Amino acid sequence: MAQEDCCTFACLLLFSVISEENFSTGIGSAAEEPRVLCIVQDTTNAKTVNERLTLNLPASTTVNKLYEDVAHKAGYVNGTFCLAWANTGNMAPLDQASEMSLVLSGFEAGKRNFLQLTDKDGEQPQIASVTDSSGLEDSSQDRFIGPLPRDGTVGCSSDYSSPSYSYSSILNKSDTGYVGLVNQAMTCYLNSLLQTLFMTPEFRNALYNWEFEESEEDPVNSIPYQLQRLFVLLQTSKKRAIETTDVTRSFGWDSSEAWQQHDVQELCRVMFDALEQKWKQTEQADLINQLYQGKLKDYVRCLECGYESWRIDTYLDIPLVIRPFGASQAFGSVEEALQAFIQPETLDGPNQYFCERCKKKCDARKGLRFLHFPYLLTLQLKRFDFDYTTMHRIKLNDRMTFPEELDMSPFIDVEDEKSPQTESCTDSGAENEGSCHSDQMSNDFSTDDAVDEGICLDNTSSTERVLKPKSSLTFELFSVMVHSGSAAGGHYYACIKSFSDSQWYSFNDQHVSKITQDDIRKTYGGSSGSRGYYSSAFARCTLCVFAEFLEVEDFPEHIKRLMQREKESEEQEKRQREIERNTCKIKLFCMHPVKMMMVENKLEVHKDKTLGEATEMAYKLMDLEGVVPLDCCRLVKYDEFHEYLERSYEGEEDMPMGLLLGGVKSSYMFDLLLEIRRPDQVFQPYKPGEVMVKVHVVDLKSESIAAPVSVRAYLNQTITEFKQLIAQATGLCAETMRVVLERCYNDLRLLYVPNKTLKAEGFFRSNKVFVESSDSTDHQAVFTDSVLWKLLDRHGNTIRLFVSLPEQSPGSLANRTSCPKQQQQQQSSSTSDSQKSSEHSDFEHIESPAQEPDAASQSSQMENCTRAASDTENQFPSEERSDSDANNDRSTSSVDSDILSSSHSSDTLCNADSGPLPLANGLDSHSITSSRRSKAHEGKKETWDTAEEDSGTDSEYDENGKRKADSQYLYFKAEPYSQEDGSGEGQKCLLVHVDKRITLAAFKQNLEPFVGVPSTQFKVFRVYANNQEFESVRLNETLSSFSDDNKITIRLGRALKKGEYRVKVYQLLVNDPEPCKFLLDTVFAKGMTVRQSKEELLPQLKDQCKLDLSIDRFRLRKKTWKNPGTVFLDYHVYEEDINISSNWEVFLEVLEESERMKSMSQLAVLTRRWCPAQMKLEAFREVVLESSSVEELKEKLSELSGIPLENLEFAKGRGTFPCDISVLEIHQDLDWNPKVSTLNVWPLYICDDGAVIFYRDSTEELMELSEEERNELMKKESSRLLKTGHRVSYSPRKEKALKIYLDGGPTKDPGQD
Repeated sequence: MAQEDCCTFACLLLFSVISEENFSTGIGSAAEEPRVLCIVQDTTNAKTVNERLTLNLPASTTVNKLYEDVAHKAGYVNGTFCLAWANTGNMAPLDQASEMSLVLSGFEAGKRNFLQLTDKDGEQPQIASVTDSSGLEDSSQDRFIGPLPRDGTVGCSSDYSSPSYSYSSILNKSDTGYVGLVNQAMTCYLNSLLQTLFMTPEFRNALYNWEFEESEEDPVNSIPYQLQRLFVLLQTSKKRAIETTDVTRSFGWDSSEAWQQHDVQELCRVMFDALEQKWKQTEQADLINQLYQGKLKDYVRCLECGYESWRIDTYLDIPLVIRPFGASQAFGSVEEALQAFIQPETLDGPNQYFCERCKKKCDARKGLRFLHFPYLLTLQLKRFDFDYTTMHRIKLNDRMTFPEELDMSPFIDVEDEKSPQTESCTDSGAENEGSCHSDQMSNDFSTDDAVDEGICLDNTSSTERVLKPKSSLTFELFSVMVHSGSAAGGHYYACIKSFSDSQWYSFNDQHVSKITQDDIRKTYGGSSGSRGYYSSAFARCTLCVFAEFLEVEDFPEHIKRLMQREKESEEQEKRQREIERNTCKIKLFCMHPVKMMMVENKLEVHKDKTLGEATEMAYKLMDLEGVVPLDCCRLVKYDEFHEYLERSYEGEEDMPMGLLLGGVKSSYMFDLLLEIRRPDQVFQPYKPGEVMVKVHVVDLKSESIAAPVSVRAYLNQTITEFKQLIAQATGLCAETMRVVLERCYNDLRLLYVPNKTLKAEGFFRSNKVFVESSDSTDHQAVFTDSVLWKLLDRHGNTIRLFVSLPEQSPGSLANRTSCPKQQQQQQSSSTSDSQKSSEHSDFEHIESPAQEPDAASQSSQMENCTRAASDTENQFPSEERSDSDANNDRSTSSVDSDILSSSHSSDTLCNADSGPLPLANGLDSHSITSSRRSKAHEGKKETWDTAEEDSGTDSEYDENGKRKADSQYLYFKAEPYSQEDGSGEGQKCLLVHVDKRITLAAFKQNLEPFVGVPSTQFKVFRVYANNQEFESVRLNETLSSFSDDNKITIRLGRALKKGEYRVKVYQLLVNDPEPCKFLLDTVFAKGMTVRQSKEELLPQLKDQCKLDLSIDRFRLRKKTWKNPGTVFLDYHVYEEDINISSNWEVFLEVLEESERMKSMSQLAVLTRRWCPAQMKLEAFREVVLESSSVEELKEKLSELSGIPLENLEFAKGRGTFPCDISVLEIHQDLDWNPKVSTLNVWPLYICDDGAVIFYRDSTEELMELSEEERNELMKKESSRLLKTGHRVSYSPRKEKALKIYLDGGPTKDPGQD
């Protein structure tokens, strides 16, 4: 945002004004008055009780008018309903006859007011007829004031609410004849300036007379050429609004600039400079100066001898102060502000002027005099100011009037204009072109020249400038720029007078509408709203003839050619839009025969294309040329969600796609599938009403489930007819066939009633069934006890996992023989024999286990059916532990010494008597992912246990992790495979198929032969999509949270026992650039004291981190992200005094002296001295307080630093440790010396160890820095703070500078922040 508002007056023809306005009606009246938002709930009908009517009305609206508006919007006859307050105890209706305003009736402006529409006298409201509502049409439209729709463009600020326009008047260009400009995001300031320049005949005509030489410059980067194109489109286009992206691209801006709002006056200055650079050595070289440049004299006159020292400056606009510095009253008019602008000030006392003639300091008078006014005069109102009380920038909405005609003759120095050299002058400096500010000017007029606000440029013909008599100093208002919003952001638009018909228009981005002179006067500001004119432009009008716009027939030849090109481009764009409107866009799927996967694309086909032509387009789109013949492909209607083929289009190859798809729509409720057949096949017809069934054939002998075969059936078919249909498709015997429907992933239903229809059995559009037909006796068993059910149950609960094994395995248990003795479910106490594993066998033994003489065939397949816990009353979701610091994790990168010496004699592995249950090789991935609870688990409730002690083995499990109660056999199968790691060597991995109802303990035991160590000596980490790893530690939990193709990493290292927690230890280095350094992973146990954990840490620190410490010279303390917290005392006990959790992190801090913290009542804070005279911060030093007293803190700091107690000031640091802050900000930005007596109250809230306290000597003066020193220090601070990851900011609101790049784009400064 800019920092000033401005008003522009132009001498001859046009004028542009930037203003802030308040509207009550029309363009100005709406925003000027506060608004009341009414939300009405219609409770008279059950169908309308959930609907809300919203009305945004001026606060002056009466209650009876509110009734009229509600009646119109609800469609009721006024007087047949009541309105009452909602959510209050007062249910009395509002007085319909009341003439009181809404605000006086209890409504709150700017807030939501909830009302209820209720019956009147127990009768429902009467529905209004068309004639009843039409009578309110016009008045309701006129009264509606709300945000103006802007076609999805983002407004500049939430502070902006558009003025009231008739919506029809802004949609139809023919009403005004003018074209709007599209707001890219926050480019309203640019649009306002461009429209003002376009409405300036002198500027537009001069721009048309300039001819672009394509051989000299790229047209994309040429600012004058892109402005020329834009103006031609604004004059000749039939569109409602034109894009400005080509213009901003010529500025060298990217898309991010569209989200930066700038000051329109600043943009004008920068763009004029760019145009002058581009127009050098052309007829337009001096155009800007001819139209907008004036001259003034900056003088100092000695009051003793009359000697005057002066210099002449040029200006493009006149900045006018709205409210003088220190004054509470603003100027009432532009004339008053102009008078104040030229009012001299007296230099006396210490400000005396040294007179060259008197050779001494004398009283003098300093001021400004206008010597010459430009052809187009721009006045800039400085509506943005700085409040030194709140130290924030503010916007002044004071009322300031401006006339329709402005007489500037009282403000010009006639003698100076006639003879500017008549006074004595020894200091006539060169002209400062383009600015009315100079180093010798008073402070009131030299502020922030680079941030001039919204200037509206005005028109004068550039080459033929009409010479005006010097007495012709009357200017006519022709343009006003309006800014709506606050100092933090807002919206610009322009009110411009067309001299062709003397009509005023509002140019509000893409909306152009007529306004009146009264609307212009409403832009004065001064009400509770946030609008006021920002700048004005006047054209000199006395004794001069206004320039006229060039008509199309009078265009120069190069403009005619440009116009023709743009016209052709617009016609082409129109044709393309027409094609787009007639193009059907629909999802297209195809099971690609080469990629062997479902490929998705988007088919875009004209509605008049036939089905045959669309099929050829889809054939090419799916890249099937040369793969399959075109006649082997067809398009069918497809439901991708249900994988359902809805219908085929036999005999409709010549039907247009528009008719076939039901017209051109933005989205379709179905998709298309490009179906492919083999040359020897015939396409099967798909008819509407059919259902698709995926049939999986089950082989009980091999215990395999085949890939699905698609069959289409009708919902009214019986089960007997359905079996016959399946028999034809699969060749099975229908008489002995059993059909099982999977209605959902955990529900299997045996279809055994012959005459029951598929619809009655729950069939839908897409279904999945399993069929089995054999002469076995299994069909005689109860379904839930049959082999078929068990196989399907296992099939639905089996998942596929990828397991990465440790790179260096100390041994393999693959040569262990499993006990062949069968173990019955009732004999849960029996055990199996085991053999010790070889501790020195290589991992390669896994790949050839058939060498073992005692290994059965199933061990050669690496398949085991193991006993596992199955009581779902204790099925807990797996708890996982983070291993994000794997690179620093020394405990997981090597094998613990006790692992290599551990015995495996107690580990057993038993096989079920039923043998292995292999999965079919052809099993599709969809069948594996479907999960299903077993019948034994039905009706049982899953519970959560958050106790950390459950991270170990639960008491109801034996030492092998198996449940001591009833158990069942769950499936496990592992096959080794290699995964290339990029180095040419494959990492050893396992592909595991496992029943996800298996517990983590049983899963780990099944992995023992492949890892080579007992399950207690390795850890299981689950790998997520971002490669982050979390350790799974709860042995009694199942793998139910895992799904197909999840990745698991096995790491060697002692697994946690009951009551143990893995802890990451970080070193706290308070005075290092990186204060948090990872040291090691360790294990703390419940009931352990802090001193015991320190004793266990000592050898680990020495071995792994080379830290040789004494137990009394380091402490452990709480770590919350990077913040140090509570100091743990030696006698504290984990889980009793200190809460500990999984993946806990703790700080280790090395002490320079013995521990001073002896009690929990003490408080340890980190203090840092700020030295303003040296502009530096000293190192951190810890202070231990016996209480939370501020006085004690000050005494300790005074004792530590030597600062007298009465001069010591302190402040709490902000943000995370180490609370870094720039030395350029710390002196004024922190809350120094808070008025509190204790540290544990607002605004300090220091209740725990580790808080950061800055302190200083209040008598120490801040070092004075030169501009160069400040810039150098700023760069150093920026570099320092960026390295520590802290935000760098040197002002409450840093704005991005507005730049236009003449070379086509910005060059990145590597040293720039």
